[in-house]
Amino acid sequence: MTQINIPLALTGFEKNSEDLHILREAEKCRQTVFALEREGKLIDAFERAVETMRIMRKFSDFDNTEFRALLVAVLFDIVELHYEFKDYRQSEKELDTLFKVLEALLKVDAERFGQYHILAMELSTRILRSRKKTIDMLARQQAVTAGLCEKVNDGMVAATDRLVDSLRKTAQLLASSGDYRAALRFYSEAIRFSKKRTGKVTRKEVKMTIEMAEIMLRIKSMHPRAERLLSAVLPHAINLETVELEEDILALLEVVSHVKENEPRWRQFLRGITDKNKTKKKKDDK
Repeated sequence: MTQINIPLALTGFEKNSEDLHILREAEKCRQTVFALEREGKLIDAFERAVETMRIMRKFSDFDNTEFRALLVAVLFDIVELHYEFKDYRQSEKELDTLFKVLEALLKVDAERFGQYHILAMELSTRILRSRKKTIDMLARQQAVTAGLCEKVNDGMVAATDRLVDSLRKTAQLLASSGDYRAALRFYSEAIRFSKKRTGKVTRKEVKMTIEMAEIMLRIKSMHPRAERLLSAVLPHAINLETVELEEDILALLEVVSHVKENEPRWRQFLRGITDKNKTKKKKDDK
């Protein structure tokens, strides 16, 4: 469980106000949640998370920005705790609530809350059991995140990097399990978000593109697309002076070329073996 900390702007509250006391008490309770979770006391941690929500219900204005900011942090905790309890359905339900609260906060201050929206997307890639649900979620959030990844504050950069790494890891796991087409969709999303963050093609995007092409080569019908992709990324590898990546690209292009050149001969060879086996079987049957 990764604790998400959202600094609250508490200077706008009166020194001895009840609302200020509630926010501070809820923050302390949340720290206890994290400490208990690290000790492996999940039931106690969950009880404290519920207590945090109970404390927050006493707040006077549910539309207050700082109240909602703290609510976002608490929802991150609850989503992960439900997931650790293997209560996947409730975890996904709380995730939907998290996105709804975040989307409202983005309208108030996208600069401040953008990174947490990206982190919520990263969380989704880890907890959603259905890969289709994950892709659908990314598609739904695309309009919301369109301008977020272009922001260059440290929090946004770190959050986007986490999302990209999570998508890439998911793609690698899917590829290793043989689900190549799903893996390619996750690689596409990872590269898209990575390019949005940097505004250019870096070594990381080149490397992920090579990994994507390697998977395409496992699907015969996608060989032409892999060749086009590798040819398009080769100039970037040369400009970046990444010799090892340039060599990887050239090696894969050589593989594609070799397969194309030898495909007719290979088919004829396999057909010949098949025909011989059929003839032998007929003789044996007689």
